[in-house]
Amino acid sequence: MAVRLDDMDRKILSQLQEDAAQSLDEIARKVGSSKTPVWNRIRKMKELGVIGRQTVILDAEALGLEACFFVLIRTSEHEADWQRKFLDVLRARPEVLEAHRLAGDIDYILKVRVKNARAYDQFYQALISEVKIYNVTALLSMEEIKSTTLLPL
Repeated sequence: MAVRLDDMDRKILSQLQEDAAQSLDEIARKVGSSKTPVWNRIRKMKELGVIGRQTVILDAEALGLEACFFVLIRTSEHEADWQRKFLDVLRARPEVLEAHRLAGDIDYILKVRVKNARAYDQFYQALISEVKIYNVTALLSMEEIKSTTLLPL
């Protein structure tokens, strides 16, 4: 169920999405409020689950993780035990940045970030050795055109 937010909540969330390291004073000034009401709203949005954990965004290429693969997975297995094992394997692999279960011909899509093609092959070999998969197609991203964590408010 969606949480009801007013314009002030949205302004605060926009500021936090842009830079969560801002001080409360900075956020309050930018949204046209004072520090205490902004703090109270942030606290309430955390309690409601609108605001999750706070983190930093790292530059993958600067860290040597230059290859981004989108991995399309089809499986002939749909039992609960297989799915549990598959999800456990994905969660244990730090290379997997995102995993989605899909409707349609492809069952899952993964976003995998690795150093290079050889590192992707090592990931692939480990994946298929741990869980039975019917078909895997890997697509190398040639260029990241847009990537954001900012949600439209």
